[in-house]
Amino acid sequence: MIFCPLYSGSSGNSIYVSSNYASILIDAGLTGKSIESALSSIKKDPNKIDGIFITHEHSDHIKGVGVLSRRYNIPIYANELTWKSMEKSIGKIKEENKRVIDKSGVNIKDMQICSYSIPHDAVDPVGYTISCGKNKVSIATDLGYFSKEVEESIKNSDVILLESNHDVEMVKFGPYPYPLKRRILSDVGHLSNYDCGKAIVNMTQNGCKRIVLGHLSKINNYPELAYETVVSVLREEGIKVNKDVFIGMAKRDMPSNYIEF
Repeated sequence: MIFCPLYSGSSGNSIYVSSNYASILIDAGLTGKSIESALSSIKKDPNKIDGIFITHEHSDHIKGVGVLSRRYNIPIYANELTWKSMEKSIGKIKEENKRVIDKSGVNIKDMQICSYSIPHDAVDPVGYTISCGKNKVSIATDLGYFSKEVEESIKNSDVILLESNHDVEMVKFGPYPYPLKRRILSDVGHLSNYDCGKAIVNMTQNGCKRIVLGHLSKINNYPELAYETVVSVLREEGIKVNKDVFIGMAKRDMPSNYIEF
């Protein structure tokens, strides 16, 4: 399998995952041109994308999905409530490319894609696990908190893209209006650096060895702070980075952490 976040952050999100025979995107939250450029930079052909799977209807996850679907005749997969919420925003889509899915999952060639519920302020937000044989990739961003369902769904993954969105103190004393601060810090907002670290402690006990931190806030975080906070939490629990677990950092503005396994 191949895993590569094309973009990951509050400005837009899209993740490329492929197996021997299938290639998909999780979300397309930037312009079609931006995603085309990112795919080109990792030498992947958008004509060979078998589907785009949507986590939820917020613009940083769906901005380019309509353009890509129309341009390359790509099916779009989302649950029923998400489809209803995003349909007017993404433009006209061919009927055969409107794929409504549920938690039972879907198979594309040699790849199995399953969804699970996440705590976020959207109509029916989900994360995804992508499996091929014994290999498994999980996408877990936009988490108000690290729920039991999230933990159970992503355990035993080879690679997890896990949200490390913000530093709590930066949110509290930052420029955002109070209602937005309250939303970010709520149980349907985003996962903080510290809580991300605590989640990774659980993940190392559930068989995961490689975590990529993603969906960082542009205003309330920066990569060095996210990384150091997470590493500090792991050290407190006696977990050694680069031995017990490998930590990477997804970039907001270019492909990163290209992993083949």
